[in-house]
Amino acid sequence: MESLGPTLRGLRQAGGRTVASVAADAGLSVPYIANLENGRGNPTTGALARLATALGTNLRIEFGDAPEQAPPPLPPSLVRVRRTERFRKAVAEIGADPQDVVAALAAVGQVVDAGEQDWWRLLDAMVLIARHPA
Repeated sequence: MESLGPTLRGLRQAGGRTVASVAADAGLSVPYIANLENGRGNPTTGALARLATALGTNLRIEFGDAPEQAPPPLPPSLVRVRRTERFRKAVAEIGADPQDVVAALAAVGQVVDAGEQDWWRLLDAMVLIARHPA
């Protein structure tokens, strides 16, 4: 349960979503989801299933060895980039899933300290590669 909050927040941020938009899609309240992200609350499996659907993922409940590590939170600058129309247009031109592009950029962010201009440069490079693959 201790990894639930960071996992929910990471999935939501990777999708460039707000707590309110996820709450609306899941049919849950904003405070309920905010409490879960902050490690408070005791969700039902039904609520978790609705959250998983709203976040575009599957619910998996396991018993056994150590849980998977929650994805690290996205840098705030990447979250801002993800929410823009320019980002959506670039991703459409690349022909990729927005979450895959965010995940790729976030992986770069784990290696280097990137800022907003760096994200745009990387995204522009991805568009150029998609336009001229050879």
